[in-house]
Amino acid sequence: MALSRLPKLHFSIFTHPLPSPYTHINLPLITKLKLSTLSRLKSSVTTTEPIPFTEAHNLLALQEQTQTQFSLDKLFIPPDTEVSVNENSSGLSARVLKGSNIVLSKYARDAQIVQAEFIKSSVRTEDCPSDGLPEFALVGRSNVGKSSLLNSIVRRKKLALTSKKPGKTQCINHFKVNDSWYLVDLPGYGYASAPRELRTDWNKFTKDYFLNRSTLVSVFLLIDASIPAKKIDLEYASWLGQNQVPMTLIFTKCDKRKKKKNGGKRPEENVNEFQELIRDFFQTAPPWIMTSGVTNQGRDEMLLHMAQLRNYWLKH
Repeated sequence: MALSRLPKLHFSIFTHPLPSPYTHINLPLITKLKLSTLSRLKSSVTTTEPIPFTEAHNLLALQEQTQTQFSLDKLFIPPDTEVSVNENSSGLSARVLKGSNIVLSKYARDAQIVQAEFIKSSVRTEDCPSDGLPEFALVGRSNVGKSSLLNSIVRRKKLALTSKKPGKTQCINHFKVNDSWYLVDLPGYGYASAPRELRTDWNKFTKDYFLNRSTLVSVFLLIDASIPAKKIDLEYASWLGQNQVPMTLIFTKCDKRKKKKNGGKRPEENVNEFQELIRDFFQTAPPWIMTSGVTNQGRDEMLLHMAQLRNYWLKH
């Protein structure tokens, strides 16, 4: 007998609402109200040679000896992917992408990035590109390392501008990849020191994008793995799940090992803690990947994950 999961991409669904204090959502997000400064975001990268990428079978072969053993209920099995209940744990683990709980599917192809370029910034969902191409949105708490991770994905330092001051991304920023899909950089949340006039209501900006953007394949929710779980991140994950918005947890800063900054816990411990805090509220385990914008850890895994979700989305 085989298990067939999820005919569609709504895989992050809560079984019941989060109890207090996680039932109230009031996340201040930041938007740009003045368009004159958008010229700062002008960036275009075009290469004639594919950016280096580890082939899927090599990536799996390298991890075969070190992959963590998973039970089926903790794995993310992509849509239209079958896993036999008789498959032994070592064989199944060999199919799981390193540093994640994601099973590799037949749709994991054409994952390499050949070119990437900034297209536009928008302050309303209806102003976003209308060409119908699939897109993945990156969002996270301010200072979570979102711009650095975006630059790491495309292997370019200046595709997305980084800043030492949190809260600088204040629009919906679209970057076209390979002329066939988009990476979307969304405003960070939780930066209380942002100027009041630049803050926007969660219900009128990013929430609208999540609920009404028909080409959105998945939201990549970035979580800082160098510190313990934050209430605001748990709230964000809960809202996405309750509204059936496809979500992948991207744990950032997994290279950091300084105990004085993370309460004495290693990134792996913080990752496990976050998953435990949300586990009871999901019907199926949401996909997650451990990453680092500094060492490029998790880059290939993210590309393969995006490729298999994207190719399934295009087919259906």
